[in-house]
Amino acid sequence: MSTQQVADLLRQAKRILAVTGAGISSESGVPTFRGAGGLWGRFCAEDLATPEAFARDPELVWRCYDERRQDLALKSPNPGHTVLAGWEKRWPDFQLITQTVDGLHQLAGSKRVIPVHGNIWEMRCVDEGSIVIDRSVPLSTIPPRCSRCHALLRPNVVWFGEPLPAAAMATINKLLSRCQALLVIGTSAMVYPVAEFPLIVKKNGGRVIEINTEATPLTGLADYVLQGRAGEILPEIDHAL
Repeated sequence: MSTQQVADLLRQAKRILAVTGAGISSESGVPTFRGAGGLWGRFCAEDLATPEAFARDPELVWRCYDERRQDLALKSPNPGHTVLAGWEKRWPDFQLITQTVDGLHQLAGSKRVIPVHGNIWEMRCVDEGSIVIDRSVPLSTIPPRCSRCHALLRPNVVWFGEPLPAAAMATINKLLSRCQALLVIGTSAMVYPVAEFPLIVKKNGGRVIEINTEATPLTGLADYVLQGRAGEILPEIDHAL
């Protein structure tokens, strides 16, 4: 499958979605969630990234997130992020959905992005539910507290055992129902409900393009498969457009 064929398909489509996973971030040097080293390596991620863990020891959870934030602050968007941000201008109906929480898409300039797993640079008050953006590293106070009610703030990310945001999922379901072309980029295609998105698009007559460095459960079902790094393949597609 060639980048020119994918470019031809995208050129004919109007309603295009892109779903990105950890693979696109890893090309910017972002370690995977369970990567070795640091607090996330010394503790089980599933034991820390839960509401129960936060209730039990919010300081420990925040120290882990503070370490992640300090590492992410050193990372920059790669050419894959840049191309996706630019496609918002090419297609008025282009929409980006990401499983990443690192904020690199937004840093690259993406405005129409739905971070289904949240954003590590946002904090949410456990009492009021209000959300603030805070990119300070390291954090001056751990655990941080709400400036208005002084309740604890938690990372505004989806933890194990928590549902994806209902409003975001309602919007995504509408987008999937009318999607003509779906790009699935750097995702394992194993985490639900995101893994179901390509199936929904195909059921509704849309085409699915997978871009990944290795085969996934989606590979055999995708209409187009481009194996390689998103930071190289997406600029090639953009050039072919």
